[in-house]
Amino acid sequence: MKPTPNAKTAAPLLAALSLALASAYPSAALAQSNEELLKELRALKDRVGQLEEKLKAAEQKAAAPSSAQWGMTPAQAQEFNRIAVKTEALEDSAEAMGTKNLKISGFIDPTYIYNRQNNSSSFQLLNKDAYAYDSGYFGMALIDFQKEMEGGTKWRLTLAPERGVGATFNTGSIVHEASVNIPLGDLQTRLWLGQIPDWTGYEMTLPPLNKLITHNLLFDFTAPTAYTGAALDLTRGKWLIRAGLANVNNARKSPGNKTPAFIYRVDYAKGEFQGFGFTGLHGKAYNYAADGVDANGDLRFADANGRDTRVDLLEADAYFIRGDWTVQGQISWGRQRGSAIFNEDGQLRDASWTGLSTLVGYKFIPRWEAVARMDYLRNAKNGGGLFGYSSDDSRNGLGRGGGFAWDEANPDPDTASKGANRYALTVGLNYLFNQNTIFKFEYRLDGANRAVFGNPSNGQWAKRNHLLGSSVVVSF
Repeated sequence: MKPTPNAKTAAPLLAALSLALASAYPSAALAQSNEELLKELRALKDRVGQLEEKLKAAEQKAAAPSSAQWGMTPAQAQEFNRIAVKTEALEDSAEAMGTKNLKISGFIDPTYIYNRQNNSSSFQLLNKDAYAYDSGYFGMALIDFQKEMEGGTKWRLTLAPERGVGATFNTGSIVHEASVNIPLGDLQTRLWLGQIPDWTGYEMTLPPLNKLITHNLLFDFTAPTAYTGAALDLTRGKWLIRAGLANVNNARKSPGNKTPAFIYRVDYAKGEFQGFGFTGLHGKAYNYAADGVDANGDLRFADANGRDTRVDLLEADAYFIRGDWTVQGQISWGRQRGSAIFNEDGQLRDASWTGLSTLVGYKFIPRWEAVARMDYLRNAKNGGGLFGYSSDDSRNGLGRGGGFAWDEANPDPDTASKGANRYALTVGLNYLFNQNTIFKFEYRLDGANRAVFGNPSNGQWAKRNHLLGSSVVVSF
């Protein structure tokens, strides 16, 4: 860095410059009279004085605290500097302890459910039993850790005892999500790895993000639960694209099963209040129905080392928000090879299904919102059978119902091949008590075209079931 000139160095420099000019041009120097030379020297002196004054002013300005520009007194400027130094020290300490850019959040969701046909009424919280309606995810307590590292890498660990997606397929696991999201070149191109909750449909897994207590039929019975693998995460303008390879509903493949599934989701957000998306899954996943035949030619049913079979799932969803109104919708189609309920005759058949779900919400008072949802699931083929449901289920109303039993002496394939088509009508009321607390109330009517809801107390079967629920979601 070059030194800054000041008045003390300027005068000798000017004198030396005059001598150099006189040496270079001696005739010019002799031509000047003594009086003219004196005038020039006085002018140079005045210019040196002016330069000295400017340099002093610049030095004084540089030495003054910058905070003085904000109208602070010297004492205030000193206090400001002390706070700034302390803040920097706290930031350095947070970085050393690993808490810099660390966000911790969570919620608890105590729920009360009355289920008429199941003849039960109980509080639900951290219960290992899913209490019908698939795993439900109501009655949770969850804590979430998120950290963004230098360079944009995002790390996440979400813990949910008994009720998270990890507990469903990894025995004893409390991990709902464990993932890392790494930028590749820029923040809009990322690599997402780990255990990731499923992204199918308009409803979210966690209760604070949903308007009702229970989920729709498509969420519960036709979608995967979680992925373990890697996905490329691309953001391009209003488009968000995710695609990758993963184990479906398993932390690891069982022996003999080596092929992950291809998973993807594409979303388009037209502003904050409307958008659409679609999802797909193609590959192999665990088959809960059967694992081939044994030495006697009889079906050998799946166990922990069962085989994977081909799965194809397609889904599209959309949302629209205007003022106090919210409208959401979803359509789905799916198929899994060799996993239908009807296999008593020794033949493995494909399970296939289609479904529709719509939801409407209206805030009639700022803190109150009324919600209505309608679901329909067409599932009559081959005795029914859905993704992860390959047997008759009297609690959830799936399968052939009526206590169906295969009679070897008098087989009836026509009856055995008929599954139930399901529907559900749900109405709810939400009250926003404060920024962190929501009270929810719900009535739900489940129905089917066959008597598939069993009553464990009296052995009776019905085509309809009634549910009442209430919950409070407290977040932090």
